[in-house]
Order: sequence, then C-alpha cells, then structure tokens
Amino acid sequence: MTTPRPARIAMFSIAAAGHVHPSLEVIRELVRRGHRVDYAIPEAFAEVVADTGAEPRTYTSTLPTDDDPDAWGTELIDNIEPFLDDAIQALPQLAKAFEGNEPDLVLADIAAYPARVLAHRWGVPHVQLSPAMVAWQGYEEEVAGPMFAELKRSPRGIAYYERFERWLADHGVPLDPDRFTGRPDRCLVLIPRALQPHADRVDEDVYTFVGACQGDRAHQGEWHRPAGAEKVLLVSLGSSFTKEPAFYRECVAAFGDLPGWHVVLQIGKHVDPAELDPRGHGLPANIEVHSWVPQLAILKQADAFVTHAGAGGSQEGLACGVPMVAVPQAADQFGNAETLQNLGVARHLPKEKADAAALRAAVLELVDDPAVAERLRAIREEMAAEGGTRRAADLIEAELP
Repeated sequence: MTTPRPARIAMFSIAAAGHVHPSLEVIRELVRRGHRVDYAIPEAFAEVVADTGAEPRTYTSTLPTDDDPDAWGTELIDNIEPFLDDAIQALPQLAKAFEGNEPDLVLADIAAYPARVLAHRWGVPHVQLSPAMVAWQGYEEEVAGPMFAELKRSPRGIAYYERFERWLADHGVPLDPDRFTGRPDRCLVLIPRALQPHADRVDEDVYTFVGACQGDRAHQGEWHRPAGAEKVLLVSLGSSFTKEPAFYRECVAAFGDLPGWHVVLQIGKHVDPAELDPRGHGLPANIEVHSWVPQLAILKQADAFVTHAGAGGSQEGLACGVPMVAVPQAADQFGNAETLQNLGVARHLPKEKADAAALRAAVLELVDDPAVAERLRAIREEMAAEGGTRRAADLIEAELP
C-alpha cells in the first residue's frame, strides 16, 4: 500500500472515557505515520490526548460530567437534549479554533455533532469512529422507530426536533436529525464484529469493523496480581453509573473470603468505602476497593469480570479472554449484556436480581465451564483477524483526498 503524503486531520470527541479511550491508539498511529492531528476535546481529557502526539484544541462543553451523573435525567429526552445543546454552543468555538487551519479530513466520535457540520462546511471527508454498536438494515423500523415514536408526539420532543432541523438548515446540512445522528457516510467500528447485533445486516460499504484498538494503556498505571491469589475477579460499573452502594455490598457478601479468590472492587467517585461496611467490622482481606482502577491492566490478569457491559468494558473482556457477569445499568448496556450471553461467554444478571447468591453462582459457573473458555479463545482469534489499530489507520488514510 502506498503511504499518502502527511495530512492535516481533525478529530472531535466529548469528555467521556468511553468515547475517548477506544480511538486513542488510532490517533497515536496516525501521528506516528507523520500526519498532523488536531484533536478537539474539553480540557479534562487534553493531557490524555496530548500523550498520543496529537495537538489538543480545547473547547468548553455543557454536557453533564461523571461528577454529576444525575444531571442526565431519567427520560429519553433528558438523555438526548444535552447533546444538541452542547453542539449548538460548541460549534462557534470549534469553527474559530480551526480557522485558518482547516483539515484535509475530519474524524469524529458518534457524539461529536459539530464535526459533521464543520466537515460539510469545509468540504472534506467525514469519518465516524464508533465505540459502540452501529445501525443495521432495518434498525430504524425495529428499534429507533418504536423507541422514539412517543417522544416525537410529545411537545418537548416536537420542540427538540424542530430546533435540531433549524440548526442543520442554518448550516446548510441537507439531512434530517435522525439520519444526521445515526447514519454516517463512512464509519470505522471500534468494537469486534462479535459484539454487533445483526452483524449480517450491517452495510459494509459504510461500516468497517476493525475491532479493539487498545494499546498498552501504560498511562493508566499498572496492577500486580497478589502473591497467593489463585483467582482474580474485577468488579466495575465503569465511570458513569457507579452510584450503587447496595450492589457493591452484595459483591462483598458474594466474594468476601471466598477461598483462593482476590477481588478488585471499583466503586467510582460517588460511593464512600465506609458504605460497604456499615457495621464497621472491616472488609474481608481478599477485597481491595478503589474509586478508579487501570481496568485493562487488571483484566489481562483476571479470571472473571463483573461488568456493567459498556461497549468498552465488554470488548476489553473479550480481548483478554475473561468470562463476564453482565449487570447493565443504562443505554446500550442491556443489549450488550444479551449479546455477551448469547455468545456463550457471560451471564446477564438484571440489577434487581444481582444479589450475593446470584453473583457468586454466576461467576463460579462461568470459570468452571470449559465451553466458555473455548468460546472466548475462538472470539479472541476472530478479533485479532479484524486488524485493530493498523487497519483503522490504513482505512483512514484511504479516505484522504
């Protein structure tokens, strides 16, 4: 393959780990190949971006952060309005940040709405980098249509769509909001094909699965398996939906003092470790508790993973060959949990049923089942063949003008 001339590439994302981390190694590889990458990101992730060799272009975001997860509300409209609000106020900032330095190509996370508007304005290709499942042929009729039908009839939903349509029209983008947000012209899917529902109905002229692009994540730190630990279990609900002290107490009850097992319990920013030990007796010696952990470093040494089944954690579990107990909390996690269970590598436990007895039984059944280990081995081989970081960078270069 002929290496193209060094190009100027712009990448756009939001300040959320699940949206930034999946593509970091792709950005690092593009920089290694000699391309100039300017990365639009809020200040909270500027250092992580700079570590790849890209140039952070910081902007102010109005999206709720992990510091206030309740700000996302409880209804569908609560979940989608903030992205439009943020896009409208961020677009002028981003246009100014790139003025005089317009790129040859735009890369964008699925939540970075201004990127597609700017690519249209600049007349350059727009390539989406999806850290989660993508739409398949029939998705609108089977999933999106029923999900949004009531919203589109409500006063708040009607106002949202009218505002979105005006914003697109004002910037000359000839798309309706649903197509704008859900149907890119070109997309690289940064999850393994195995995690994609109805993968046989995905348009491969638009979407290319390149699988996990993880790198070594050295910047996140290391973790060392304790001497004498026969089995290691990681429990993590990610970074956003972690305010679950009752669930963590069930995990302590399920795995505390379990012979031969060492447990790493990540509880996030919003739970005090004291809440896991309301009687003050002290936690079992085999459990270490942290607000945050270097997840991938632990999974490479783990024997089981209790997860919320976010796209990032799900594919990391698959890439490391770790059986999973999926306890979804929100969004696409429910579908991911079902997919993992259908693959034969996980058990889906709804949150309301995830008590100590159910958690313990699920973990022990998974790690003792040779069929689960064999299926994980086969999936790891399939993922390796998808190409990962280098293939993603090759495909991005192929889109350069």
